[in-house]
Amino acid sequence: MLDRNLLVKENFVKYVREGKLPESSSTLTPEAVGLSHEEVIDLFESQVMSRHLDLQSRIMQKQGQSFYTIGSAGHEGNAAYAKAFRSDDMAFLHYRSGAFVIQRSKQVKGQTPLYDMLLSFAASKDDPISGGRHKVLGSKTLSIPPQTSTIASHLPKAMGAAFSIDLAKRMKLAGEMPEDGVVICNFGDASSNHSTAQGAINSTGWAAYQSIPMPIVYVCEDNGIGISTSTPDGWVKANFSNRAGLTYLYCDGLNLLDTYHTAKKAELLARKYRKPVFLHVKTIRLLGHAGSDAEFVYRPVAEIEANEQQDPLLHSARILLDNNILDAEQIIALYQSVEQRIAAIADIVATKDRLASPEEVMASIIPPSREMTTANVSQAQREQLFRHEKHNLSKKQHLAKLINWALMDLMAEHENIVMCGEDIGKKGGVYNVTSKLCERFGQNRVLNTLLDEQSILGTAIGLAHNGFLPIPEIQFLAYVHNAEDQIRGEAATLPFFSNGQYSNGMVIRIAGLAYQKGFGGHFHNDNSFAVFRDIPGLILACPSNGADAVEMMRSCVRLAQEQQRLVVFLEPIALYMTKDLHEEGDGLWTSEYVSPEQAKLTSGDDINQKISVYGEGKDLCIISYGNGYYLSRQAEKILAEQGINCTVIDLRWLAPLDEKGIVKQVRGFDNVLIVDECRKTGSVSEALMTLIQEAQSAGKPQKRVRRITAEDCFIPLGAAAYQVLPSNNEIVETAKEMLSGITIDPVVVLHHDNIEKV
Repeated sequence: MLDRNLLVKENFVKYVREGKLPESSSTLTPEAVGLSHEEVIDLFESQVMSRHLDLQSRIMQKQGQSFYTIGSAGHEGNAAYAKAFRSDDMAFLHYRSGAFVIQRSKQVKGQTPLYDMLLSFAASKDDPISGGRHKVLGSKTLSIPPQTSTIASHLPKAMGAAFSIDLAKRMKLAGEMPEDGVVICNFGDASSNHSTAQGAINSTGWAAYQSIPMPIVYVCEDNGIGISTSTPDGWVKANFSNRAGLTYLYCDGLNLLDTYHTAKKAELLARKYRKPVFLHVKTIRLLGHAGSDAEFVYRPVAEIEANEQQDPLLHSARILLDNNILDAEQIIALYQSVEQRIAAIADIVATKDRLASPEEVMASIIPPSREMTTANVSQAQREQLFRHEKHNLSKKQHLAKLINWALMDLMAEHENIVMCGEDIGKKGGVYNVTSKLCERFGQNRVLNTLLDEQSILGTAIGLAHNGFLPIPEIQFLAYVHNAEDQIRGEAATLPFFSNGQYSNGMVIRIAGLAYQKGFGGHFHNDNSFAVFRDIPGLILACPSNGADAVEMMRSCVRLAQEQQRLVVFLEPIALYMTKDLHEEGDGLWTSEYVSPEQAKLTSGDDINQKISVYGEGKDLCIISYGNGYYLSRQAEKILAEQGINCTVIDLRWLAPLDEKGIVKQVRGFDNVLIVDECRKTGSVSEALMTLIQEAQSAGKPQKRVRRITAEDCFIPLGAAAYQVLPSNNEIVETAKEMLSGITIDPVVVLHHDNIEKV
């Protein structure tokens, strides 16, 4: 079997020497596109460097020195559009962008792209972008956030970053990107079909159609195949050439001059006119999808050979020869000298240390802290802010109102907070939690988005790249599954794969959980948040009452702002408007609003000391959160009337769990009951059961630990929902079983927001 890697490498020298070069698709000259002869040589060198890096990675892989061989061969023309843009134009790149990174590195003094990229190939902890955690293309200095290989998942955040540039200008905020900056985002033809790509490009056009500045150039590098599946001829052009709000341009990515010339047109449209561009770049794919790909299995050999004869390096050699820039032997000498140079560097990086302990690997999950200042809000400003509520501020309020007031104060204190979501503007959200925020702070800070959760979260990630503190809202918990990879694969991984150099601190507000009456079914009563609990570094907060919600929201904003953390703030819908706990009119589930001046906020470093404890009973410890905590408090009163005295713990922070605090609180109890409103499988109760059991000492009496959970079932519509959810009656009955030595009389059981005789 032929070694096609070796064949492609040797054929370049052979074809250049013999003059067997492909015909040019363009009559452009370097002078016509504004390039000097030296600049053309420089671009060619970047292409050659990228090619030999790909070839060297496969040699290293066979020697056990490299672990990831997906490369850029055939796509080296992206060096040309790298040159067309500035080094401070943020670039969200796919994995075939080696030549782009090399060419951009040449625009900034002191860069060592070959050494850096080989360190990444070798998973060395000296790798300057990921610290040995992944083979990624990225650089803080070069404004290239690292991108892993999830299909098209970087397009929504690129869209958000582009939107943020002119937003910062309108808000008179100093962003991290220049005011005239442009965003570049490239991807493949196969990836362009992914819903994430379609959604991001649609969102871009939707905004641009309304004359909202969107300085972004989407670059589709079309090599005609996705792993083994061919892209239909003409599909990309047919799909994107007539999109509303989007300018379509095409170039031959095999020709450096045509690519550079067209990219400069795209750059002008994006930079000067703040318009989005779709740049369709025709490329080929050489050396298969990756080193392990046996391309001949699904692709005719004749087609593979025809591709190899269209090698972009051969096209560049023709430009050099036709324009009398270099002769054949000079081209070959450059080609071979780069090969030798890269091989020598590879020998060096093979000796470098790799990550060797869990602590080293995990060190970048949590980004570094930073000092942030907040605006001083005067009493007069605050009175104006709350002018519509001046008669209510001294009255106790329910959860939804208190969250609204907390957001009002936080947006006044933090000028970089921007909220985005469906219907959160003038409508104030489905439950009025964002009421009056748009009126007070304007449409630049409270953004009504189109109905696309991927774009909402992508906008937030992009905003965070430019120094904003985003608070996106997902309207219902079930809707987050449309876009969970934006949280899991993008937001959460950014610090990890950048060795803490990049982060995207934000607070994602999500209305969720069950028990909602009069409206519901599965999509509005979702009781599963397991998707968040196994994401490293993510903080998950869930208040059960308004007083806690205010304190926790302020802590969440501080965690996102100062510690650059990714936070999910899960708000129990059924408790939004709840005022009473035991009987109608008791007002026990309302609270007075504590202003920032009155509050004594705990440090954001203390997130593992955040459980809340109610009662001092020693017969039974009940652990719960959200609606379950509300029901447990009802059950606690009923049990107390029957001589069973309980302590009730509200977890409040569901990830990470306050393990030390929980273990300390249950230490004095023989009986522990966990009330979990989420499903039996995958719920936080499983972690709590494990935690308590593992914390018990050998040789001592073992605790009786029980749990009550929802059934492993979706939530049905109407009253049927209560058949598969925990109730206060079930809590009472389970407690009686656990403490069966105590006589319990018949009792009135108080259900959620209604009373029934049992």
